[in-house]
Amino acid sequence: MSQTSKTSPGIAPNTPQIRIYQDWLRTNRGLSFDGYNALWRWSVTDLDAYWQSIWDYFDLQSPTPHTAVLAKNVMPGAVWFPGAQTNYAQQVLRHVDAAHAAGFAAVISRNERGDHVELSWPELRRQVASLALHLREQGVQPGDRVAAYLPNIPETMVAFLATVSIGAVWSVCAPDMGTNAVLDRFQQIEPKVLIACDGVRYGGRDFDRMTVVQELCNALPTVRHIILHDNLGVADAPQHASLSIAACDRFARASARNDAETAAFEPMWLAFDHPLWIVYSSGTTGLPKPIVHGHGGTVLVALALKTLHNDIGCSYSANNWGERFHWYSSTGWVMWNAQVAGLLNGTTCVLFDGNPGHPDWTTLWRFAADTGVTYFGAGAAFYANCMKAGVDLSTCGDLSAIRALGTTGSPLSSDAQNWGTDQFRHIAKTEAQRDIWWCNISGGTDFCGAFIGGNRELPQEPGVMQCRLLGCAVEAWDEAGEPVQGEVGELVCSQPIPSMPLYFWGDTDNARYLASYFEMYPAGHGRKPGGGDWNAEAGGVWRHGDWLRVGTQEAGGEGCVIFGRSDATINRHGLRMGTSELYSAIEVLPEVVDSMVVDLEYLGRESYMPLFVVLRPGLTLDAALQRKIVDAIKTALSPRFVPNAIFQVDEIPRTLSGKKQELPIKKLLLGQPLEKVVNKDAMANPGCLDWYVDFAAQQAALV
Repeated sequence: MSQTSKTSPGIAPNTPQIRIYQDWLRTNRGLSFDGYNALWRWSVTDLDAYWQSIWDYFDLQSPTPHTAVLAKNVMPGAVWFPGAQTNYAQQVLRHVDAAHAAGFAAVISRNERGDHVELSWPELRRQVASLALHLREQGVQPGDRVAAYLPNIPETMVAFLATVSIGAVWSVCAPDMGTNAVLDRFQQIEPKVLIACDGVRYGGRDFDRMTVVQELCNALPTVRHIILHDNLGVADAPQHASLSIAACDRFARASARNDAETAAFEPMWLAFDHPLWIVYSSGTTGLPKPIVHGHGGTVLVALALKTLHNDIGCSYSANNWGERFHWYSSTGWVMWNAQVAGLLNGTTCVLFDGNPGHPDWTTLWRFAADTGVTYFGAGAAFYANCMKAGVDLSTCGDLSAIRALGTTGSPLSSDAQNWGTDQFRHIAKTEAQRDIWWCNISGGTDFCGAFIGGNRELPQEPGVMQCRLLGCAVEAWDEAGEPVQGEVGELVCSQPIPSMPLYFWGDTDNARYLASYFEMYPAGHGRKPGGGDWNAEAGGVWRHGDWLRVGTQEAGGEGCVIFGRSDATINRHGLRMGTSELYSAIEVLPEVVDSMVVDLEYLGRESYMPLFVVLRPGLTLDAALQRKIVDAIKTALSPRFVPNAIFQVDEIPRTLSGKKQELPIKKLLLGQPLEKVVNKDAMANPGCLDWYVDFAAQQAALV
């Protein structure tokens, strides 16, 4: 049954999507469940039945039938829906006629300058077709990579859909990233085409990116074609006349075609596991991981997540008539992928490009009021900043359309959630707003989905996520690799889900993929569907790198809490970066001999990221050197990864093999005793630990 089959105007009833799905299961599969936990256990035990139900419920199309659902249950390397064909763009564009007939736009967008754009569904289809045909004329073939350096604007969505509609592989970096950080990503994937913008405005300032784009082109010899989007209007400025990119094709021209061929254009059918995009998630060493996801798996998981758990409906369905979905993001965050996924189910997507705190923290709320947003999402840090700034939502316009608030990126504190609930209770015009529903989710770029999230039918508790998601066999494991209830443990997923990576680009024999997620526990341990060990050929469980608690020891329950990263990866408001990338940016400075950074994520408090530096003999960390270090990070990476504070130290703690002791120091600063986090006998310089113990005590006293 398609979720988009009914069209009627009026006030939407907004029955919870997960209730509609369970009613469908009862009617069409004869399945009823005594509570959510029973439903969840079915979904992670009978994987074939659950994922087939998702395929059927959303009426996914394929010109050829699949011969199985999960043909091979192994991690990594699970084989899903062999024989099926799909295309992400095909699923999006199937909504054009019905959504347009109902009078709804595909994309509504605004930027800091106040430029407002509404892209209709037919216009979205026309621009996608035009740009897709342009790319084909430039020799782009299925499997070729198209790299983009673009902000969160409609043109980026068009470029993505055009790219994947012809089987090419998409990859995007945000324009706030510096040349080195972008090249660390794009050089690995050897793109054939680069689509870039001339600049961006952020925080009231214009940032000309023409020189960066030229540097990217110079360092990417595989790029044969460049498309430039006039986002800031500086591409033809006199100072850029000498740049070779100034004369490249312009996005407006490439997407302007409107003829019989564009009208007849259809996305090509591709194998279920054909590569869709390459996203990047960084570990603590080496270059960013170029993660490849497939068309079919991404579509399936996105539809289930967005609809059943995030409760985002089709805009032209009677149940969610007029739905407008906004999630503030940059293109450097996986929530951009989540935002564009709204189109998969015929939902109007509402974009904002700019600084959400400029000129103050009411900006996004006023934007939501102006555009009639019904579902408002942002990083947890956004709500915390609004609370600290004393934002009064009653002064931000008519927010009566908002029925749900989404958060992710870092743990949302109970204080911030209570603040938002109280604000909506004060301005409520509907019963739903008097107890506004929070959809707090946790997942990752790694599999472009969520493991933990919302359920409108479960009770809410501030600072707690409501449940583990359907199809996600998530548990918290203790040090012995056994599941625990009500205790903090390693977040693992013991069964495959369709959007897990196909592979890492250029990763010989899956060596890096295995090391990233599957090496902590023995192969076969905990892998049997429903619980227990399985054969070693099934592979290992997915270890995600987060601390998780499921339920409580006293009351059990479904509620989940993430207590931050269990590894040393930097996670700044949902944007992950490998520590090695930061070291590369600052250790090239002649003044810096060595460095170490740790990202401290506190439950209920803002994250705190200190940077420790060893300087050349005779140097002192003064204000000028601090500015130089900060500028180096901003230039090479992004302002988002500037540390909260920089400290001069005599030594960086290292193992006998020379590895920086990031994780032990992180645990120490989070309050664990020294003897439990580090083995001094395995250290090259254990004498330096006294300084860090004293520092940890000082930090604890400040909290």
